[in-house]
Amino acid sequence: MDKRFWICGIVVGAAGLLFGFLVHGLLLRGEYQALAALYRSPEQANAQAAWIVPAYLLLGLAMTWLYRRMPASDGIDLARGARFGLAVALVSYVPGHMLAFVAQPLPLSLMLRQVALDLVAMVLLGMLLAWLQPHRRALAAPP
Repeated sequence: MDKRFWICGIVVGAAGLLFGFLVHGLLLRGEYQALAALYRSPEQANAQAAWIVPAYLLLGLAMTWLYRRMPASDGIDLARGARFGLAVALVSYVPGHMLAFVAQPLPLSLMLRQVALDLVAMVLLGMLLAWLQPHRRALAAPP
């Protein structure tokens, strides 16, 4: 793994953390608070919060690794990145939320909002990866 891999992975992980905060910390916060009895207490949640950063770092590195396994494209192809993000969402977040809905007494409306918002976030992360071009070996052509 070269320097570009690590930079792209960390940037995508940081963006994923930001999207996660926007989706789950802001947009869905009220719905989660209304169902507080189903979740960890704030003290318990805060004690486990250190797992958030490595989880998003792993997401960024794994997405970068998978994206680099695809054949390189000519230049920036945002549509390709969007399709990649969609595929990653369909094998991770979407079934994860659906399975959590089966196991936990959450409202269908919450699960559908989680799926929709995380789907958008993953498509945007895929587009970010396409823009970062993790296949590219140098930032600029040598003089």
